[in-house]
Amino acid sequence: MDVTTWYLEQTSRSDLLTAKPPAIEVDIVRAEVISPEFSRFLNTAVGGDWHWTDRLSWTWRQWASWLERDVETWVAYHRGTPAGYVEFVPGDDAAVEITCFGLMPWAIGRGIGGHLLEVGTARAWDLAERHPGREPTRRVWLHTCSLDSPVALANYRARGFQVYDTKVNAPGDEYEGPAPGPWPGAGPRSLPGSPPVPGAPADPE
Repeated sequence: MDVTTWYLEQTSRSDLLTAKPPAIEVDIVRAEVISPEFSRFLNTAVGGDWHWTDRLSWTWRQWASWLERDVETWVAYHRGTPAGYVEFVPGDDAAVEITCFGLMPWAIGRGIGGHLLEVGTARAWDLAERHPGREPTRRVWLHTCSLDSPVALANYRARGFQVYDTKVNAPGDEYEGPAPGPWPGAGPRSLPGSPPVPGAPADPE
């Protein structure tokens, strides 16, 4: 099965659309201390069910070098427990790329995704306020694909992102077989009271 990749963008702060409040109490906090261990945990815990495999081979030094590029990570917490995160990095021409966004399996379907994406995108737009000397953001962009959560594209569009390019490619070897989960042997995961994982519907409004 071919993989479709959608590239989306906002070209004005006014493009960002407000999400409805989450169904549970959520605090969104920036992880200000560079921690390869924490960033790797977030990446595997959120992306393990969606074939996020490109960073699995990274060494500690590779993670540290990546995070030193003014990468910002904003984490959503519920009662002290991580529920999801947004990661973005500044690039050329005052553009900011949202490089990672997603929820922990237990948090899917609780109305957190739209709110987290709204807050994370707003922080991408005001990135220069936290980095003196950096040019104000003029564009925020990201990409998602047909192997990601089935509600990802709708969530991005609901927050005001517009598709500007679409590509269809044959999947690579890394997409063969089941998703790896957060660690070898984890398999599909859910907790009591949580929707099934993966693919649980979430409200993109």
